[in-house]
Amino acid sequence: MQPIPETSDRSAFLAADEAVDHDHRVVRETAARLRAAAPDPYGYARAAFEFVRDQVPHSYDSRDERVTWRASDVLTLRTGICYAKSHALVALLRAEGIPAGLCYQRLTEDDGTEPVIHGLIALLLPGRAAWSRLDPRGNKPGIDARFDLDEEHLAWPVRPALGEYAYPLVHAAPPAPVLDCLRRATRASAIDLPADLPGAPGQ
Repeated sequence: MQPIPETSDRSAFLAADEAVDHDHRVVRETAARLRAAAPDPYGYARAAFEFVRDQVPHSYDSRDERVTWRASDVLTLRTGICYAKSHALVALLRAEGIPAGLCYQRLTEDDGTEPVIHGLIALLLPGRAAWSRLDPRGNKPGIDARFDLDEEHLAWPVRPALGEYAYPLVHAAPPAPVLDCLRRATRASAIDLPADLPGAPGQ
C-alpha cells in the first residue's frame, strides 16, 4: 500500500512537537554524529534507521521496563517499544530536514485474535515522488526489517486473511491512542496497546 500523507503541507512533517522533539540537544547531537559519517540525505537516512533499529533495543526484547515516548528520552535511555523508536527515528530524520511521519499496522496472533497496533515510519527523500515505509522496531530471529526505499522489508508483512492491515495515512504527530497508552503506562510490560485506530481501510 502506498503511504498517503495526512496533509499536503510538507512543513508538518518537519515540525517538532512534544514526542518528536528534534529541537532537543540529545536529538541534535545524535543527528550531527550520524551526519558526519553519512553526509548525503540517502546515506544519512539509512544511518539513522540502522542506528535506531540496532542501537536502541526494543523494550520487550531486552525486558527493560522503562517507558519512553519522547524521542530525546528514547535516544538518552536507549530503550522503547515500536511507537517510541518510531518517534526517535522521525525526530532524527526531521533534524536533518528530511520529511518523515508515523505509520501504523493492525497485527494479530496467528489465529487472528488479540489485535494490536504496531508503529513504523515513512519518509520522503529528495528526488523521490513517493513516500517509503521503514520499520525500526529491531531485528531478532524471524524478523529482518531493512532499509529499502523500493521494496518494503518490514518487521511483519500484514496478513489480510487474519484481519491485519496497514493504515494508509502518514501522521505528522502520534495519534492520541498511541501517545495516551505510553503516557499512562508505569512499566513497559504493562503498556495497553490500542487494538485499532481511526482511518482503517474501508472506513
